[in-house]
Amino acid sequence: MPSFQTYKDLSVTFKKHPVTNDLVTVKDNAAISQSIAVLLQTDRGERLFQPQLGSDLRQMLFQPLDFGSAALIKNKIDECIGKYEPRVVVNDIRCTPDFRNNGYDVELFYTIVGDGRRVGNSFFLDRTR
Repeated sequence: MPSFQTYKDLSVTFKKHPVTNDLVTVKDNAAISQSIAVLLQTDRGERLFQPQLGSDLRQMLFQPLDFGSAALIKNKIDECIGKYEPRVVVNDIRCTPDFRNNGYDVELFYTIVGDGRRVGNSFFLDRTR
């Protein structure tokens, strides 16, 4: 019997399942990736009754586009995931400024706790007005 626990969450799309008419769910790595994306997009103070939850990445995107800001973004991502996502252990975060597209290329590598699978996600951070 494997010791891995299945992680399950509602999809943020809130679409209904075509057969059961229930909300669509996501499982395992998809649920964890969705949770990490929501955590990183949340500003501190945005959630009622959980004012410390979040990463404050949005305000970092209006700082100068350089390697110093990239290091601060990397630290904020590591701190947020380490504090609020106990299902993963962060292995590496790479954050590099993309001067041509005016944003940051981020690569996140983590291991799922209980499963041991190593997962890599990449995304682009840029300002929105």
